[in-house]
Amino acid sequence: MPRSMRALVAGKVGEPTDVLRLESRPVPTPEAGQALIRVKATPIHASDLHVLRGRYGFSPDFPTVGGHMECMGRVEALGPDTEGPKIGERVVVAAVPAVPGPHVAGTWQEYLVADTRRLLPVPDHLSDSTACQLAVNPLTALLLVTRELDVQPGEWLLQTAAGSTVGRLVIQLSRHLGIRTINVVRRRGAVEEIKAFGGDEVICTEDEDLLQRVAETAGPAGVRKAVDCVSGPVGAQVSQALAPGGEVVVYGALSTHRQTDPAALTIPLQARSVIYETKAVRGFWLNRWFGTVSPEDALGALSQVRSLVAEEVLSIPQGQPFPLERFAEAVSLAETPAHDAKPLFVFKDGQDS
Repeated sequence: MPRSMRALVAGKVGEPTDVLRLESRPVPTPEAGQALIRVKATPIHASDLHVLRGRYGFSPDFPTVGGHMECMGRVEALGPDTEGPKIGERVVVAAVPAVPGPHVAGTWQEYLVADTRRLLPVPDHLSDSTACQLAVNPLTALLLVTRELDVQPGEWLLQTAAGSTVGRLVIQLSRHLGIRTINVVRRRGAVEEIKAFGGDEVICTEDEDLLQRVAETAGPAGVRKAVDCVSGPVGAQVSQALAPGGEVVVYGALSTHRQTDPAALTIPLQARSVIYETKAVRGFWLNRWFGTVSPEDALGALSQVRSLVAEEVLSIPQGQPFPLERFAEAVSLAETPAHDAKPLFVFKDGQDS
């Protein structure tokens, strides 16, 4: 095992391409209850970049290794008196910090240590690209539909940003569970694409009235459950479109994607609608969910995701691999609207320092 490794490190808060540098760091040593993981692939999420910009739900101590969500790799070593996966076993690391704070292990490095209770073994037939993306987007889709909202077969589910990764996973999962979806998109060109993907109804805010179309689609009973990752005026419209007693779970704020002023991160709700129609608007953050459930419950949900992907109920698009040296290109792709493939940092055998 090498004594040093390559890591992509941000020296301070700022634009990722300005503050990230490729460095050599010591290979960490696992303590009791931990495993040393040789990372094989790790995605670049928008949230990873927001952490570096200082506009996410937690801020690590700087300098910090980038990537704070998920990765996959092989178990290289176990800490003292530690039971767990076998040496050499492929595992998913749910690196999402359960307790947001300064001490967060980054995934954009060749080796990292992780709690063995948060390692999910993955079968060999799942590609590295698929395995390294199991713990965030598919898990979010599953939790939103089945646990946060408990949507039942035959019910309508209204969602914004239907063309996003989570949006497409929600459509796939809903079809599997017999749930009907109303899918909101911004561009007319995305409508047929979402319908072909399995969305029951599609609303284009570019040239359609969201409230009117929801009422026409769902009928007198209306829609009682919705998920929103846009916030802003669109999120407010989703709340208005709900039937009395309805609930919307907000898990993102794409409308303020590059906004740095916290005062601008708003959802302009109508007080009359919230009070007299007793509608509920609440948030969901995967980090906080990990902090409120036991490691056993978290692994149970991840195992469910693994099964859904293995059974091809959920399909995770193939990522686009990048070596660490090309991080500027990878970051740029991660923020390109409607990019076809999620950029992944990959580490090949024989690249050790």
